Amino acid sequence: MDAALEEALRAEIPVFWPNPGRLSLEAARPGLSVGLADMRSASDRLDRFAPLLAGLFPQELAQAGGIVESDLVPLGPWAANGLPAGDTVWLKADHTLPVAGSVKARGGFHAVLHLAETLALEAGLLDGPAGAVTALATPEARAFFAGQTLSVGSTGNLGLSIGIMGRALGFAVTVHMSAEAKAWKKARLRAVGATVVEHAGDYAAACAVARREAAVSRTIHFIDDENSLDLFLGYAVAGLRLPGQLAARGIAVSPEAPLCLYLPCGVGGAPGGIALGARLALGDAALAFFVEPARAPCMLYGLATGRHDGAHIVELGLNGRTLADGLAVPRPSRLVGRLMEGVCDGVLTVAEADLPRLVARAWREAGLRLEPSAAAALAGPARVRGAGLPALAGQPACHIVWATGGGSLPDDDFAAVLALAGEGA
Repeated sequence: MDAALEEALRAEIPVFWPNPGRLSLEAARPGLSVGLADMRSASDRLDRFAPLLAGLFPQELAQAGGIVESDLVPLGPWAANGLPAGDTVWLKADHTLPVAGSVKARGGFHAVLHLAETLALEAGLLDGPAGAVTALATPEARAFFAGQTLSVGSTGNLGLSIGIMGRALGFAVTVHMSAEAKAWKKARLRAVGATVVEHAGDYAAACAVARREAAVSRTIHFIDDENSLDLFLGYAVAGLRLPGQLAARGIAVSPEAPLCLYLPCGVGGAPGGIALGARLALGDAALAFFVEPARAPCMLYGLATGRHDGAHIVELGLNGRTLADGLAVPRPSRLVGRLMEGVCDGVLTVAEADLPRLVARAWREAGLRLEPSAAAALAGPARVRGAGLPALAGQPACHIVWATGGGSLPDDDFAAVLALAGEGA
């Protein structure tokens, strides 16, 4: 890794790192361990289980037929300030995703549903893969799932996704939460009947405990955010759905009019899945940029050194304690880091002091209620445009800022973030 980049990371100075290993889709495809067929299988599973979800969460999902999806929302001129004429900025409103309220919903729901289906088939509760999926909500199925435990390590949003979905099916759920996890997320998990285990250490330490417990039990199923293909594929469904959403908005993208995605990144599962799904669905018209807090740049560090999950931010003198709690991760996913070597276009970091300012700006300008983790992505378009990337030279671009969470923030927590920016709700 370049010495100047390392020095900036150590000093928590915001940087933009263009990925020198980024490849065209044609060149990258042979080296990918995950393909379009895998993602379509995950998409099909979520579609197939939609009637079950609509029945489990009628208030939130009945109208949508059980499909968990968010809108693509145009942002006003304030978001395009400083960008070239012709550029547009949109918000992917995953902060309002039904039921779980964050980008983690698709991946978490998919992982739980895949596991539930597998266990139910083994127990004879489903009449083959084509059986009525609503059978998973019967008293017999719930009684069976009650003897099985879902386990997950989380800074918050993934735990909510797994906890809410798992408890809705009757599973016991244990969520190992790191020191950064917010009290309101713990309270919401306990309210649905999940067991919350609080750890004084960071995200990686919480996951390590959960992983060890599951390794010695046949009835504990650890959903591993650092290595889970089921989570990754569930996240990737959002990328596959982008062409349809773009078409519905009349947005045409191509290498001459590219689509730039700004994806808040912690361990990397959700942004990596979305990035690869978008690249496979849209080809080289899609560019993907990860956004990390300057206090926890684990994906950038893993990619820039080529060490992936072997790179830990403690080596940079950083402790990962950041207001962007959903991104407070010390090392990246091994699975995702390697997949992103030729797929990710770059990574940018955001200064800690800028996080509440971005939250406040989104609220002031557009009435958006975002978590600091989600608002970090708003820094992306201007930073990437300012980098002068050849792929964007002299061309209009469509920018999508991915709002990963925040719609469920309690009033007091949201007001506290605004106060850090010197503003009120």
